[in-house]
Amino acid sequence: MIVLDGVTKTVGARTLFEDVSITFSPHNRYGLTGPNGSGKTTLLKMIAGLEEITKGVISRPARLGFLRQNISEFHSLTPIQTVIMGNGRLWKALCRRDELYEQEMTDEIGFELGEVETIIIEEDGYSAESNAQMLLHGVGVSSEYENKPMKEIPQDMQFRVLVCQALFGNPQALILDEPTNHLDLESIRWLEGFLHEYEGILIVVSHDRHFLNAVTTHIADIDYDTIIVYPGNYDEMIVTKSSVRERAAHEAKSKEKKISQLQEFVQKFRSGTRASQVQSRLREIERLQPQELKSSNIQRPYIRFIPSEKAPGKVVLKADNIEKSYDSKLVIPGFSLEVIRGDKIGIIGNNGRGKTTLLKMLAQVLSPDSGTVGLGHQAILSYFPQNHEDAVDKTLSISLFEWLKMRKPGLYDQDVRGALGKMLFGGDDAFKKIPALSGGETARLIIASMMLSEHNLIIMDEPNNHLDLEAVSALGWGLEEYKGTAIVASHDRSLVDRFATKIIAFEEDGIKVFDGPLEDYLIYKEKAQ
Repeated sequence: MIVLDGVTKTVGARTLFEDVSITFSPHNRYGLTGPNGSGKTTLLKMIAGLEEITKGVISRPARLGFLRQNISEFHSLTPIQTVIMGNGRLWKALCRRDELYEQEMTDEIGFELGEVETIIIEEDGYSAESNAQMLLHGVGVSSEYENKPMKEIPQDMQFRVLVCQALFGNPQALILDEPTNHLDLESIRWLEGFLHEYEGILIVVSHDRHFLNAVTTHIADIDYDTIIVYPGNYDEMIVTKSSVRERAAHEAKSKEKKISQLQEFVQKFRSGTRASQVQSRLREIERLQPQELKSSNIQRPYIRFIPSEKAPGKVVLKADNIEKSYDSKLVIPGFSLEVIRGDKIGIIGNNGRGKTTLLKMLAQVLSPDSGTVGLGHQAILSYFPQNHEDAVDKTLSISLFEWLKMRKPGLYDQDVRGALGKMLFGGDDAFKKIPALSGGETARLIIASMMLSEHNLIIMDEPNNHLDLEAVSALGWGLEEYKGTAIVASHDRSLVDRFATKIIAFEEDGIKVFDGPLEDYLIYKEKAQ
């Protein structure tokens, strides 16, 4: 078990956790949720023993797998070696054995070698390399990379190696922070299957709603200044949490009504002969005083894209045999596409295969080396870039309100405030300065500008990056309800599942166009293998 007993964590003047006591049990898979900045990563590091706690005690199993993010520490090692390092006891024994074999053999060294070999056998060291290879193949790291230095393989593959490192060696507990970030859909499905078979304690943070729903048996939610554990997956937690809050709000209203009736009695008979009854009512009023409901972290923006009144022609966008290369590497090889009015296209595929390059060319912010891209009759485009600074100049020391007014002159102030409010910039938040925005806030600001702009074609590149789970859900609804045409690249299955009726997949053997939703494409791909 993992047990937190009276744990408090302060960072500067801010208290992240106060007197938290919670137990994580074997055979349970916990999703750790909470808004950006609530302390999820800090909590994982505390559980793993990599971050000091301010007060309290954390007990943990002896063998714990933790997903590290520090790629640079492993640059000189091969993926196989990096994975085996996930079992610290085995890795130390293997290194010590190599050191001992380089020394002149003596009785003392022979005795130590025997002890080291015993550890290697206990930790299944003679199967370590093949076990590491199986994990690497599962997350899509091909055998050509296995024995190269980490620094010589693509960065997304390096992150996959670190996922394998956390999984290696049958850990009694697994601590995973955003494990799906650099995995393709096939590798995510493999990881889901692996975790379903895992019998230890799993604690995972993920912004992928589909992944959380697929793997978790419980949700540990950071809210109301503490951690509350709910049985079930993320969607089930939302239902339970919302119903509990609605019930508390209903009880508060009932108490207010009862208090009002009692106060009427007190006012009527305060100076009469029913003094004892008045005192009884006053005590009842004091007992019924409702406690103020704490604000919940469940805040969902309202995202609605309204298309221009100008209807486009049947063909909204056309790419004819476009190619793009970088440093003699062909990224987009002679690709053609005809986007029909009303299409909802999801673009999927590994990082580094050219999704952003294609979207930039379709959005006409990047010219192809050859071929042509053109908008159809009366097509009006709105573009969300993966790099937020391509849309929002973070050096501008102006407010969100002023930035939106600049984007579309002639807007009424109430329209701007309304769009900001829908994207959770209420009250004084509307006057935050642009340089102070976080990644998630910047993404919400760009979406607010799209909600105010004129368009009938939307192109978005990884818009879910930096958004929390509820914002991604709201975005999926907004795209599904959009009456125009949408092309969106994303690794988030729940988002693509929600809106896409066509798929463009960047696979190892080229770019595939599939007429159907994501689940149908995955079934088709599985059958084709």
